[in-house]
Order: sequence, then C-alpha cells, then structure tokens
Amino acid sequence: MCGGGAPSAPVVTPAPEEQDAGVVAARDSERLRRRMAASNTILTGAQGVTAQAPTVSKTLLGQ
Repeated sequence: MCGGGAPSAPVVTPAPEEQDAGVVAARDSERLRRRMAASNTILTGAQGVTAQAPTVSKTLLGQ
C-alpha cells in the first residue's frame, strides 16, 4: 500500500588530502595575525604588576 523502501544514501566524496600552498600560507598568516593581536592586549608579564600601587589616604574637607 505505502510501497517504497528506505531511500538510498547519497554518495560522499572524501576530502582532498593536499591543499594549495596559497591556501595554507593564507591560513598560517591569519593565525599569526590573530595571535599577535591577542598578545598586544596583555599589559603585564607572568609576575604581574611589580610596581607600587598608587595609594593615597583620603582627607576630609577643611582639614
């Protein structure tokens, strides 16, 4: 009555093993650019800030 079976699976082609040298170079330069941009936002080293903190005690007005 309903007739028909399971649909056949589509044919999948494997991904290419080798890539174009231009594509690889562009990907590597993009990774390097992002890594350099991320490292530019770090303002301290591994030890943190080693300078004295600029602390000033508060004073009351009129004194």
